[in-house]
Amino acid sequence: MKKFNDLKPKRRYWFGIVIVVIFIVLVFLFIQNKWIVVSQYSVVNERIPEDFDGFRVVQVSDFHNAKFGKNNMILVEKIMKLKPDIIVITGDLIDSNDTDIPVAIELLKQLVQIAPTYYVTGNHENWLVQDDKQELLEKLVNSGVVNLKNEALDLKKNDSSICLIGLNDENLSDETLAKITKDLDQDSYKILLAHEPQHFERYEKSSVDLILSGHAHGGQFRFPIVGGLYAPDQGFQPKYSKGLYREGSSSMIVSAGLGNSVIKVRLLNHPDLVCVDLSN
Repeated sequence: MKKFNDLKPKRRYWFGIVIVVIFIVLVFLFIQNKWIVVSQYSVVNERIPEDFDGFRVVQVSDFHNAKFGKNNMILVEKIMKLKPDIIVITGDLIDSNDTDIPVAIELLKQLVQIAPTYYVTGNHENWLVQDDKQELLEKLVNSGVVNLKNEALDLKKNDSSICLIGLNDENLSDETLAKITKDLDQDSYKILLAHEPQHFERYEKSSVDLILSGHAHGGQFRFPIVGGLYAPDQGFQPKYSKGLYREGSSSMIVSAGLGNSVIKVRLLNHPDLVCVDLSN
């Protein structure tokens, strides 16, 4: 094999061009997959109590054992700077294909130091072998995270409250949510944590005000006009891939997520940290 200096000038020129292009592509892909963006939303609803005006929710979704600096400090510091009132994790904290429970738990231990943290399962948690799933959920709770297992709780501030509902991933398409909301105060503002967005119409029928979801990874590859290319359970050109959607009296915010799973590369689709400010 000829050394670089032994090549003819023209060949050296094109060889150098190829090396530069490869380097630029690798840098571009690294930035696409490691540069976290903050998607900020302002949700206005007259049923939000005055005490909760300005209440900030930060959503972590589809983490998939990602690594953003040592001990995920890049991610943690971004969340810390947002000064959330609560942090919510909407599933796929781990990846069932490459499970690393210690990485997930180390992140949680840092998050609970920032703000109260709430969690619901995603499909990847449900795909774990039973021993791994039990270990993850036990360590998650022991770290101080609240695991909302098909239940609702009131978030209180002064004399006011809003309702936070968590739905297990395996119960997204059955009557569980309808049963939960049936006995709730109908005047209370309700936020639902549900991993998969394709059930939006079903969520809306249960009269929840705001749904925080993930799962679609932003369509993995995103293009101008087209939007997201493909999402699990929605197929090509998914209806719900990233952003704010409305159906009836309900709004849904879909996070593009932070990590990757089967397809390890994102394109025009940065890791996504969602920040929601409530306003009346």
